[in-house]
Amino acid sequence: MEHLRIVAAIVILACGNSFIAAESDRPNVVLIMVDDLGYSDIGCYGSEIDTPTLDRLAESGLRFTQFYNTAKCHSSRISLLTGRYPFQAGNQSMNKAVTTAEVLSNEDYFTAMCGKWHLREEPTDFGFQRYFGHLSGACNYYLGDNTFRLNGEKWNVPNKGFYTTVANVDFALKFLNEARAAQQPWFLYLAFNAPHAPLQPLREDYEKYLGRYDVGWDQIRAARIRKQRELGLFASDVEPSPRPDHIAAWESLTAEAQSWESRRMAAYAALIDRVDQELGRLVKNLTEEGELKNTLIMFVSDNGACPYDRSRNGYDAEPYNPKVRWSDSTGWAWARNSPFRFYKQNQFEGGIATPAIFHWPAGIRAEAGSIIHSPAHLIDLQPTIAAVTKADLPTQWPGRDLNPVAGISMAPILKGASMSRPSPLYFLFGQDRAIRDGDWKLVSFRSSPWELYNMAVDRTELNDLASEKSEQRDRMIRQWHDMAQNVDQAPRKNRGVVSDKVTPHRHAEWSVFPGDGSVLPRTSK
Repeated sequence: MEHLRIVAAIVILACGNSFIAAESDRPNVVLIMVDDLGYSDIGCYGSEIDTPTLDRLAESGLRFTQFYNTAKCHSSRISLLTGRYPFQAGNQSMNKAVTTAEVLSNEDYFTAMCGKWHLREEPTDFGFQRYFGHLSGACNYYLGDNTFRLNGEKWNVPNKGFYTTVANVDFALKFLNEARAAQQPWFLYLAFNAPHAPLQPLREDYEKYLGRYDVGWDQIRAARIRKQRELGLFASDVEPSPRPDHIAAWESLTAEAQSWESRRMAAYAALIDRVDQELGRLVKNLTEEGELKNTLIMFVSDNGACPYDRSRNGYDAEPYNPKVRWSDSTGWAWARNSPFRFYKQNQFEGGIATPAIFHWPAGIRAEAGSIIHSPAHLIDLQPTIAAVTKADLPTQWPGRDLNPVAGISMAPILKGASMSRPSPLYFLFGQDRAIRDGDWKLVSFRSSPWELYNMAVDRTELNDLASEKSEQRDRMIRQWHDMAQNVDQAPRKNRGVVSDKVTPHRHAEWSVFPGDGSVLPRTSK
């Protein structure tokens, strides 16, 4: 008997944390959020950009085609962390909610975060036991800024050899080693600032894509849509939205403008490629540690592609120069959101629908590689994580007056079943608003008149039925106002009556095409 006990002890030591995870049946959780990723920006959603890590996770996991965010950076982070709509959670203070890190800390999880925060206080004030990253909404990829923190203390960015996307995973791996040493299940929130502007790729990544986008956004978008059809990404054929009149045809641009835009898209692609490479490092580590099987990996974006062309700083220089700060391109934002229209901050599909990939070999019972067409939202992540980790969602918390969780658990989908949503999905950022109730979607562009779409047959929102289906429109308008006031608790200024005047959908910070074949940002610096 003694020798059997010795053998058992050796097995326990050899298996380490994998044995603990199997015994407890509680998965580790990696929650990954990227910044300003377009709907078609990764390979398994139609892109030509090399994303083998994400493509493999999708191939052996699940892809969602109707996964929604709030269309904006900070508000999406609130919903992701709290399971609530932004104002419902207390907005950036989150004083009417608890975070998933706080929930899991109560369940003896090791909790860590790396990357962009963009909310009040610091992650270590909201349940994260470890944190590395920047508190700001965006920073220089090479030089950082003065908001970098390490476990609540100011952290100075090195003068050389630093790159945020790489550093985030460097620190993530260090934190995971601490969790393993403590023999605790762990929760890692990894929030990349890529591919958010400034577009500052690593040189080797950027040079890989130079010349690839000389064909222009019309051809790239067409190729992405063809690939989406080949992948069978949508449940039925989707009619792509046409190039809007606020974007010039590629052929109409001067050679100089084409060169500039081609290089900008190469920089975007390089930023996305680097995220995938670093995620490859993380997945490799989980595999080597025997943890990949029982780790739930969730990959999402905070909003669709960004169209705000705010600066032309250094357009004739190289983007890997730390002092060069290229900004976004409206033309490429349209291509990157294929097949949808509009962008970040807008509540059309181009602003709120983005890739979502779930991977968990030990826990997902749905067929590997399944494409899920059920609508879901960032508010559903906290209830889902609580369900799979067997954690209780608190209804009380010291110093906070908690509002109810708005999201629902997606655990049935992971098991291969369907989930039933008891209430519509609601959207608001600034004066952009929408509501999705079953197949019907009501949407307003910056308080312009309400538009109504049947998403079952018109996913790209091309056929406005607001006049034809006035009863449906008015019912949903009442729904939206009820949810804005009583669920989200949005300020009165954000829920006023929309205009009855039809105006062109434009924004002052979108790219400007003067008519002479050039392209200039509205506020050139």
